[in-house]
Amino acid sequence: MSSQSKNRREAGRRGLRICHVVYSVYDTDSRVMRYTEALAARGDLVDVIALSRPGQPRTMVYRGVNVTCMQSREIDEQSKFSYLWRILLFFFRSMVRLTWRQIRFRYDIIHVHNVPDFLVFTALFAKCFGARLILDIHDLLPELYARKFEAQENSLAVRILLGVERISISLADHVITANDLWHDKLVHRSVAPAKATALVNYPDESIFVMRGRSRRDSKFVIMYPGSLNWHQGLDLAIRAFVKLNSRVPEAEFHIYGAGPALPELKELVKEFELGDHVIFKPMLPLRDIALVMENADLSVVPKRKDAFGNEAFSTKILEFMSLGVPVLVADTKVDTYYFNGEVVRFFCGGSVDDLARCMLELATDAEMRASLAREALKFASANSWGKKKAIYFDLIDSLLCMRSATRDSVEQCAGE
Repeated sequence: MSSQSKNRREAGRRGLRICHVVYSVYDTDSRVMRYTEALAARGDLVDVIALSRPGQPRTMVYRGVNVTCMQSREIDEQSKFSYLWRILLFFFRSMVRLTWRQIRFRYDIIHVHNVPDFLVFTALFAKCFGARLILDIHDLLPELYARKFEAQENSLAVRILLGVERISISLADHVITANDLWHDKLVHRSVAPAKATALVNYPDESIFVMRGRSRRDSKFVIMYPGSLNWHQGLDLAIRAFVKLNSRVPEAEFHIYGAGPALPELKELVKEFELGDHVIFKPMLPLRDIALVMENADLSVVPKRKDAFGNEAFSTKILEFMSLGVPVLVADTKVDTYYFNGEVVRFFCGGSVDDLARCMLELATDAEMRASLAREALKFASANSWGKKKAIYFDLIDSLLCMRSATRDSVEQCAGE
């Protein structure tokens, strides 16, 4: 008997059967990992349908979570048609797999993560046979599309995506949003307030915990880990770093990640002859990157204040806070909503000069860095996944109570 079959048999006797569907690589997606590992730890059977990195096995058991990889991910899509084709391929493969599993195992909950919103329809068959559906909106797709492909807000494509958003939400039994600003926006345009919950991507303290720095060199390392897209503002950070490097020659900027902006960023580094000081490294699994992050002297989140970036919450801020690393953050609407100047250092979003000034200030003021790190650690401790996961568990349990109540009502009517 396979390890997955044994897990499935034992968990079936103890807890719920839950499947997560996500168009991302599982072991780099902190939001999905924290849900699934928490559920597995409490005794539920948890399956994940996801993407894979090159060289990963098609199926694996990851800390009690059964992961099936439907296809590999390419994150440098320049064409909207290539982007859509890969998503559609994943959609149909996932629908077939989820339908087959529903026939065999009868899931209690299907938790689907966007992008895209319509991925929730992979669980249509499961819903017809009693499963409750959660749509977890990591990103607002109409705004993301408009930013990625430079579309106007009133364009046909954006209006279609707004319609898809409403239809997808109507199928779900509950919607989770990645922050309070997006919760309010969705309530205004697509979902009833009672059907939506805002749940920030709180760091998992079993991963993002201070273990002690291993670096002993004299360098000053600034770090950014994550996706490399235009709205992330890495080009602004590199231009600001040029100004810092002339004053702090021991400074290095380490960028871990991949994405469509990578070729432009490399060209920018070549243009400024920063090859020895701006270092690009590949994206790492979550537990590996946490060890690297703790060794940074300063982290930077240089997002642009456009329609998407201004409201997109960066998961890395709280993660760096948990590791005792000071964070330099653009003063976006979402970040000024959640944080203050005692726990992060704000700079004027979009301003290379102000970003460079703040970089220099933090690079040369160890006491300021220590103060930020100290206050941030307190904040992160009060806002960890361990403190907040009960919100998710309560949501799961309330959906099952609703299902039981509906079933009892139907049975009562049939008896009469």
